[in-house]
Amino acid sequence: MAIFGKSTSGSDPKRELQKKVLEAEKEYKSGLSTLKDLIAPAALQINPNFMEISGKLARSFFVISYPRYISVGWLSPIISLDSPMDMAMFIYPMDTEEIMKKLRNKVGQIQSSIAMNQEKGNVRDPMLETAFQDVEGLRNRLQQGTERYFRFSIYFTIYADTQKELNDTSKALESLLGSKLIITKPTVLQMEQGFNSTLPLGNDELEIATNLNTEPLSTTFPFVSSELTSNDGILYGINRHNNSLILFDRFQMENANSVVFAKSGAGKSYAVKLEILRSLMLGTDVIVIDPENEYKHLSDAVGGSFLNISLNSNSRVNPFDLPRAIEGESNEDILRAAVINLLGLMNLMLGKLDPTEESIMDRAIWETYAKKDITPGSSLVDREPPIMQDLVEILSGMVGGESLAQRLTKYTEGTFSGIFNQPTNLNLDNQLVVFSVRDLEESLRTIAIYVILNYIWNIVRSSLKKRLLIIDEAWWMMQHDDSARFLFGIAKRARKYYLGVTTITQDVSDFLQSPFGKPIVTNSSIQLLMKQSPAAIDLVAETFFLTEGEKYLLLESDIGEGIFFAGLKHVAIKIIASYMEDQIITTDPKRALEVQQAKKELQAQNSGNSNS
Repeated sequence: MAIFGKSTSGSDPKRELQKKVLEAEKEYKSGLSTLKDLIAPAALQINPNFMEISGKLARSFFVISYPRYISVGWLSPIISLDSPMDMAMFIYPMDTEEIMKKLRNKVGQIQSSIAMNQEKGNVRDPMLETAFQDVEGLRNRLQQGTERYFRFSIYFTIYADTQKELNDTSKALESLLGSKLIITKPTVLQMEQGFNSTLPLGNDELEIATNLNTEPLSTTFPFVSSELTSNDGILYGINRHNNSLILFDRFQMENANSVVFAKSGAGKSYAVKLEILRSLMLGTDVIVIDPENEYKHLSDAVGGSFLNISLNSNSRVNPFDLPRAIEGESNEDILRAAVINLLGLMNLMLGKLDPTEESIMDRAIWETYAKKDITPGSSLVDREPPIMQDLVEILSGMVGGESLAQRLTKYTEGTFSGIFNQPTNLNLDNQLVVFSVRDLEESLRTIAIYVILNYIWNIVRSSLKKRLLIIDEAWWMMQHDDSARFLFGIAKRARKYYLGVTTITQDVSDFLQSPFGKPIVTNSSIQLLMKQSPAAIDLVAETFFLTEGEKYLLLESDIGEGIFFAGLKHVAIKIIASYMEDQIITTDPKRALEVQQAKKELQAQNSGNSNS
């Protein structure tokens, strides 16, 4: 009889092949670099009270005890410590019913101790009575659901390059927390577990926790505001989170430009005038475009020049003025820039020119300068620039220019004659110069600000000096592409001439929706956001990447409060001024009326004394 079956003495060829493939695959994978290989330190040495990681020393700490009362923001000095550090928190919710049972037993123990002391006739123990009140209060809050109970662990790992630096930082950490009666201990003989517990892995290898209910646990919120202060600069305000001073020098940033956004009455002009006053004390020249005569009292107080630009005033600015040449700049460069700026001005004065009209106007402006012997090949020194009337005459004699000349006559012979048709008679030889355009007709304001900015820019680029240019209600310039482009050009080039441009606006939507609005913001190293209207807050939040909490802060801010951005840092700010500063820069109409009334009474009193 023959019996057929599978042999068990030999091996299965298919299984052997699979085994060889798995071994080969394992050897192949062992030769590949993984993410762990890339982020792992080159070497690790564990000592009893510190670790050495690729030449860097590390020491871990844990908190073992808290005081009965703990203040909000107690972690702020630790987070602001000028030392690299990792911090980890572990919060374990506990079952309320289980805690209630333990607290009930604890109450029984305390009551028994109190009763025994009374039976023995001992003097009452305040510690027992306080403990009884604390436990009963906690039981009530737990029962009402207003509190919960947690196990809480917090660990720190500090880093240093030398043993001395590590010891100094350790002393600073223990001292700062010890001053708040918070006891910390180094993780002696558990340095590896302490280091692993502060890695961003969520592993609590130390498991050293303290019982905390909701109220004290909320004080451990780690995201406190960092300080924004330096050794130089002016005081902008107070950090609302930690009451530190916000001292800053805008000229130490990559550029000195700033923007100020706020709704009407939020205190934006007050903040800017305070910056002007303090900058003047440090020797900075300041030029202001003032649309509402808000800076007159400040100008009078510091002896500045207040220039009223209007149809009835004697102050005149000639749009055809040319700047002095700087090193490396040719006459042709100066004239070409002047012609481009004048073309932008003509688009504001006459409405948007079509390509044919713009070509005619371009040629006419060149010929207007040539009429005064101002050409690329001639010397521009001591040459009298043309005026608007010269351009009208040139256009009248050109084919196709008659219509442009006719439309331009209202600025030379008509209603608006004189203001842009006379030689410049201004003097900017003062530390503070304010250009007021309040008395100008609304249709002329944008044009006047354009001309004034062009004149200021010619002065700025001709002599290098530390200056601030303040443009209040800048949304006027953003209504037209030509004026917005001109303002953006100044903001973009200001750094080369030691100039800081501040643009202030209450109409945030008009400003940011302009194609040049956001570029002006991105070319400003400093931004000050104050109270915003609900209609504009979403646009502001999108532009400045605000969180929901920061949006709420701007909606609920009081006068003089907001968010101060300086580069990548930003803090909540409160503008503060001394009594004397407040008297000079106040923008409150009621306060201004009181100041005027006081001046009149003083003048009347002086007049009476002189008569007697």
